[in-house]
Amino acid sequence: MTKSKTDLTPIAKQPALNPMPRLHIALVTETWRPEINGVAMTLGRMTDGLRHLGHRFTLVRPRQHADDLPATESSLHELLVVGCPIPGYRGLRFGLPAKSRLITAWGKDRPDIIQIATEGPLGASAIAAARQLNIPVVSEFHTNFHAYSRHYGLSWLEGLVTMHLRRFHNKSAVTLAPTFAVARELTNAGFRSVRVISRGIDTALFNPHRRSMALRKEWGVGEEQLVVTYVGRLAAEKNLPLVTQAFAAIRKLHPTARLLFVGDGPMRTQLQRSDATYIFAGMRRGDDLAAHYASADLFLFPSLTETFGNVTLEALASGLGVVAYDCAAANELIRDGDNGRVVPSNHENAFIAAALELARNPAILATLRERAHTSVRHLDWGHISGQMADVFHRTVKSHDRQQRNDMIFRFAPD
Repeated sequence: MTKSKTDLTPIAKQPALNPMPRLHIALVTETWRPEINGVAMTLGRMTDGLRHLGHRFTLVRPRQHADDLPATESSLHELLVVGCPIPGYRGLRFGLPAKSRLITAWGKDRPDIIQIATEGPLGASAIAAARQLNIPVVSEFHTNFHAYSRHYGLSWLEGLVTMHLRRFHNKSAVTLAPTFAVARELTNAGFRSVRVISRGIDTALFNPHRRSMALRKEWGVGEEQLVVTYVGRLAAEKNLPLVTQAFAAIRKLHPTARLLFVGDGPMRTQLQRSDATYIFAGMRRGDDLAAHYASADLFLFPSLTETFGNVTLEALASGLGVVAYDCAAANELIRDGDNGRVVPSNHENAFIAAALELARNPAILATLRERAHTSVRHLDWGHISGQMADVFHRTVKSHDRQQRNDMIFRFAPD
């Protein structure tokens, strides 16, 4: 099958459309800024873009801490609900069911559409409330929870998790996937009405010009030393042993090379104990995160559980030499040997060999790094937000048309 690509035509070059009406969108999510993860980042950027287009949001999320207060802005009103800690995910909470409260709130200020970003009890109660109020729902598939079960000794749960996710998402009018590969996987698993909305990137933030010699000096490396990095959650589902295996092979070529981990998670202590030379930068954000990316040289990302993998896009925009498996964002964005390296999934030897090739050939690495940033400059968030708005409008129109047809059928003479 020929690999499809997301339509990434810059929005300014698309045919002019009639202005679309502004919508009231109710976003239901268990993670939100300032929490640091791909879902929170994506939702924040997408919401900012839609608000810039004139749309209004009611944000429903768990209270993040005892002193958390709801934001009330001109186009963003927050409704905070009770949440509980998520085991193994420090600082994150899942929302408890809140159907009655949502029915009351949405009955007073009715949204045009409900956007559900996470599949926990809060999201399930939001679907139930939306059905009772007859409001259309769009759901998003952000996390491969069914695949995660393999990495925590719970493979026997994978089928049950998939069944839950399928039942959850098939109650919505549309399920949004971040890549065509994920969309095909979901469709083959029985998910209905799957659409693709890709991810965007702020190329002014994630940019090779953010490279900092002062930061590299903090790491104890000079300009000529090779810095290999991994950015993301330090957890079993990210396949981190392959990062350390690849780096061990690289260090035989470059004894002064250093391995930098940016992020946090349950495997941090284990990794720190395994090699005292590893650099751990912890959680970073904004300009600081961008500088950490750009100040490294080679980015290794062997995860097989991503639905997209925002870090791959951020690493490309930052001008790093990227080595990844041919799935998720890498499958859509990397042209092997042109702007990065991709290898077949689960081929660990091929992954290590690709990393070694770039470490052994500075000229090839330099060429890939230069092309990496250029290859993703067109993925602006404004265009992605415009695609999202189009899905919302189409879903609302389809729902309204179905309601009119149902009414005509109900009152049609025998």
